[in-house]
Amino acid sequence: MKRLLAATILILIGLSLTPAQSDPWQRALPPFKFDFARDHSSHPDYKIEWWYYTGNLQTADGRRFGYQLTFFRVGIDFQPANPSRWAVRDLYTAHFAVSDLDRDNFRHAERMNRAGVGWAGADEKSYRVWNEDWEARHDPEGHHLLRASDATMAIELDLAPGKAPVIQGENGVSQKGDAPGNASHYYSLTRMPTRGTIIIDGQPIEVTGESWMDHEFGTSFLEPGQIGWDWLSIQLEDGTDLMLYQFRRADGKTDPHSNGMLVGTRGETSRLTSDQFTLTPLEFWDSPTSRARYPITWKIEIPGRGVVMTARAAIRDQELQTNESTRVTYWEGAITLEGSHRGRGYLEMTGYAGAAMGAFNN
Repeated sequence: MKRLLAATILILIGLSLTPAQSDPWQRALPPFKFDFARDHSSHPDYKIEWWYYTGNLQTADGRRFGYQLTFFRVGIDFQPANPSRWAVRDLYTAHFAVSDLDRDNFRHAERMNRAGVGWAGADEKSYRVWNEDWEARHDPEGHHLLRASDATMAIELDLAPGKAPVIQGENGVSQKGDAPGNASHYYSLTRMPTRGTIIIDGQPIEVTGESWMDHEFGTSFLEPGQIGWDWLSIQLEDGTDLMLYQFRRADGKTDPHSNGMLVGTRGETSRLTSDQFTLTPLEFWDSPTSRARYPITWKIEIPGRGVVMTARAAIRDQELQTNESTRVTYWEGAITLEGSHRGRGYLEMTGYAGAAMGAFNN
């Protein structure tokens, strides 16, 4: 089932199908009221869904790590005519990466499976999503337990919930384009106390720190003309959290559907519209393998909040090339923040290598 080009093309198409093409899949429309813990689980009536974890961790003596673990579900056939368990209703992919920041080393791995006989899946009633032996699930106390391993790296992490879930967007909908339903239902857990073990080249390393979790589900997202996005999750030293993303357009302008969310120390939220912040690239890194040019240093300004910060990649090369799963090349890695506020976070950049993300709509 792995390495099937047709399947990976379907995944890419699924990232941006228009509502008219996507029936009978359910669309992300307002109003939507989240219910936890139900909405941690899978939503198979929607075509596209992902559970996304990143974190900045360290050892007792200060050695720093970043990690990413993401699980994707993409609907292929809403109701297969073949009742066999081998029929492909959904495809499941997963990406896993560890950044060894003080040793300037980045490793990543990927998987793609159908459900088959338990190869991959996502529960609907309780929170568990898995791809072979990689998994994210709840324990009885509501902690998120993460497990993933590859030839030279592994994680076993326990994430406490931390602040209450933050609902992104308005009326339960994060709008990504002009058309109704080109959106997602999207929430974040912005500061999750984390402890556990990272294993590098067979060596177990005890770590603690903080993680960020995003869960999104919908059926259509990007539109033609949207070439990619720049997304930041930020945990500041004063206890404030910040999410910002901008869609880049082919005409060079920032898409008006770009937005953000400021989360206070007690979980209070304030939404930021595209005219309330700016992201300005300052320094670039050229990938020697994909030839993409990524902005790895950004100036962040939120004038109404007195925020002027510089976000810098903790190490330059944190690029993932996912030729055996989604076939999307993107940069995803740990960052540091300094300026009016200090902190740590994660940066994701898409659409700098290969076709524009919105092009799969055509």
